Amino acid sequence: MKYLHTMIRVSDLDKTVDFFVNKLGFVERSRREVEAGRFTLVFLHAPGDESAEVELTYNWDETDGYSEGRNFGHLAYLVDDIYALCQSLMDQGVTINRPPRDGHMAFIRTPDNISIELLQKGDALPPQEPWVSMPNEGSW
Repeated sequence: MKYLHTMIRVSDLDKTVDFFVNKLGFVERSRREVEAGRFTLVFLHAPGDESAEVELTYNWDETDGYSEGRNFGHLAYLVDDIYALCQSLMDQGVTINRPPRDGHMAFIRTPDNISIELLQKGDALPPQEPWVSMPNEGSW
């Protein structure tokens, strides 16, 4: 398992990028605008440490801002076999909140309800049951 990034939701993308880049010296690695989902993702890393990233998520239609705790999104980890790990977690009583229907991504929660994103290393695995038919449970 490899740590990937920590995601935080932001109310003012320009102000937050300025804070991380111009004040803390972070480097912007990539930016992606997703019009269909109405959000922008910006990935940053500390200078000299590209392995630990911060993902800024800006939801275009959010007008109320975020209360403390809601702005923190999730931890993300790259895994060797998303199906095997999800099965092992389920066997241990862990709820798969967002099953890996696409062979690429799943979400679980810690006992304190902190979301963890699991991402398949390399290409997505071919879709397979029971994951394809498994519905979401709760939120992530």
